[in-house]
Amino acid sequence: MDKSIIIFYAIPVFFLLIVIEFIYGLIVKNNTYRMNDTFVSISIGLISRIPVILNLGFSAFVFALAATTFNLKLMPVDSWITWVVAFLMYDLIYYIQHRLHHEIKILWATHVVHHHGEEFNMSTAMRQTSTGWLWKWMFYTPMMVIGIPAEVFITVGGINLVYQYWVHTEHVPKLGWLEKIFITPSNHRVHHAKNPEYIDANYGGVFIIWDRIFGTYIEEKDEIKPVYGTVKALNSWNPIWANFQVFHSMFLDSMRTKKWSDKLKVWYAPTYWRPSDVEEKYPTKPVDLKNKYNPFMTTSSKVFTAIQMFGIILISNSLFLNINSFSYEQIGIFSLLLISIPTITTLLMQNNKFSLHIISIFSVISLLVCFSNLIPTEALATQFTIFISLINILFVLYQITFAGKYEEFKLSNIRS
Repeated sequence: MDKSIIIFYAIPVFFLLIVIEFIYGLIVKNNTYRMNDTFVSISIGLISRIPVILNLGFSAFVFALAATTFNLKLMPVDSWITWVVAFLMYDLIYYIQHRLHHEIKILWATHVVHHHGEEFNMSTAMRQTSTGWLWKWMFYTPMMVIGIPAEVFITVGGINLVYQYWVHTEHVPKLGWLEKIFITPSNHRVHHAKNPEYIDANYGGVFIIWDRIFGTYIEEKDEIKPVYGTVKALNSWNPIWANFQVFHSMFLDSMRTKKWSDKLKVWYAPTYWRPSDVEEKYPTKPVDLKNKYNPFMTTSSKVFTAIQMFGIILISNSLFLNINSFSYEQIGIFSLLLISIPTITTLLMQNNKFSLHIISIFSVISLLVCFSNLIPTEALATQFTIFISLINILFVLYQITFAGKYEEFKLSNIRS
């Protein structure tokens, strides 16, 4: 029971809107895209689909149990009222769970990945968590219990998430009376801002009315330009680290504090809370509203990153489109590839001195996997993987042979 099929069919539209927004930004001389930030946003979005296709978690089991054993059958199956109630109920629950994900640290750990981006554009909407399946099911189970049919739940959930895509843009101004009812780009810019004046506000998915009712609405002010990102900056392009940074921080705080009660409180406390002894020894850095994480990238590195971005898009869509033709083990192998390609690419983006070595080794291993019996060589996803691996090898050869000596390449990459 998942809304991902709706998301899958919407993906081509998502990418088209990204292209349109990018071109529009160039035309009006207000480009909101950076290659590195966009690459990471898209990578994180594609990786977030992997837990779904691997059927991780047990939300489907819980939903099925609630819809059968505990179903109160309060909602008529063939009534428009059911659709209206489901749509409103889903959005209200979304508001509740979204707000709690900003207020409770262990929930924030799964949601924070969506807020790391320091640019605000439609690719930012693709920054979806890969760990949200751990407990999001707890919030939506009541819809199954009261008798919302599965197809209705899936549809309204998909519509809710698709709606939220278009509000991730800086190019749409305030929209008059619509600001009072719906989530708009203006009030969602506030939600993504880390300015003290904007923090923790505007949690709705489709409707802003929940924020107005429960006192969490903040209007975007002309004199305060939103600064995007998280209070504790990620300062990394690594998509794996993005998904586990807060978990890591909670673990360290839990180990470092001396009080046993604080060791437990770390996990369920408000997002800003830390044990006093840990805060004293390892103080939190002040919020940076001026500087963005932006390591120097050579032109060839940007081209390489762009190729990797298109590569993972092609591989993932080929995999998702033909998912039924692969075994579970083969899907697992492709999933590892889809996680590894952007992760290794970010080493180059962050000027890691071993990046070329790792790219070379990974590319050779990928080719060996593609020509083994582990995955079907004739599959389109495999063909794209072979193509990307060969491109990677050629890139390394180019850097060493034509772009200067390897040591010179390393030095050029760390200049800022």
